[in-house]
Amino acid sequence: MRWNELRIQPHTPGGPEVPGGPGSPEGTGTPGSTGTPDGRPATTAPAPALFERGAITRSFDTPGFRGMTFFEVHARSVINRVPDSSRVPFRWTINPYRGCSHACVYCFARNTHTYLDLDAGHDFDSKIVVKVNAPALVRKELNSRKWQGEHIAMGTNVDVYQRAEGKYQLMPGILQALLDARNPYSILTKGTLILRDLDLLLASAEVTDVGLSVSVGCADEDLWRAVEPGTPSPRRRLGVCATLSEHGLRCGVLMGPVVPFLSDSPAQLESTVRQIAEAGATHVSPIVLHLRPGAREWFLAWLGEHHPDLVPRYRGLYGSRAYAPKDYQQRITEQVRELAARYHVGRGSPPPSQRTWRRARPAAIPPAEPAEEQLTLL
Repeated sequence: MRWNELRIQPHTPGGPEVPGGPGSPEGTGTPGSTGTPDGRPATTAPAPALFERGAITRSFDTPGFRGMTFFEVHARSVINRVPDSSRVPFRWTINPYRGCSHACVYCFARNTHTYLDLDAGHDFDSKIVVKVNAPALVRKELNSRKWQGEHIAMGTNVDVYQRAEGKYQLMPGILQALLDARNPYSILTKGTLILRDLDLLLASAEVTDVGLSVSVGCADEDLWRAVEPGTPSPRRRLGVCATLSEHGLRCGVLMGPVVPFLSDSPAQLESTVRQIAEAGATHVSPIVLHLRPGAREWFLAWLGEHHPDLVPRYRGLYGSRAYAPKDYQQRITEQVRELAARYHVGRGSPPPSQRTWRRARPAAIPPAEPAEEQLTLL
């Protein structure tokens, strides 16, 4: 395996903050050189405001990374405060990557790439910002006198266990810092690489609250191949849930997004919830597709190419809104709730207050997966 490397000059003093600074939108400025389609470095760009100090743009010549570019940056901060206006139930996040090779056509985070003067479509899928100093920064910020030990969510913007993590291995250092600080955290992922860090998850769960969830919107593999082409299959993601559960870790499933007219039939919902129950999930939380700017344009372009007959129905359902009507969302929620009760989702998992936190293992911990394993989609 070989890296093609291009060093980029530091930005001039007084430039915009590096993405990830507290209280600011995660991303400002312009990227550096992106390289040529065949992986050879392009010419050096003007000093980019994206980087605090010397950074590197790389391309990787193995099949799994072909056509991708990685911007290795040194962030100024990595524990980010969520804007007060946000709907999410947490205040702090860690995002060691920007952009995502999962290439989900509906990803709500796509528009964040435009803050970097990159596009919300193919650039989001193939130009990945890597905060290479994230583990050290997490440890530093957790040790700050200002830090109050609040819950930190990971995987809420882009997946921390996406394909690049197999190469950069940022998460073990991040998890070790959280473990040493006994800081509560949660992880949402579509990646199987989380099992590489099972020892750290088990150790953390002994001393603090650890919330784990996998994202599986639908168990239909034909639809998965079409809308989430860079992810492990739903079957393998539910296998992650099962493995975590077998080792005494509580793992739920974010059943999202439910895609109107493509994954919302009663039969599809029932099949997905049944398989979620079989995986030992502690809970299932449905979420209907939302189409924010950036994601909306990319998804509707995909829909027009693959399901042109549905475009009018989507315009009728969503109009100019980002969210489906409340009555539609409520109907999906009620159907999933009834199915979860029918299939006893969470019935076999004791609540946290009844668990004994110890390192006993009912099954052998699987070996760490190589980076290429993330590319096995069957």
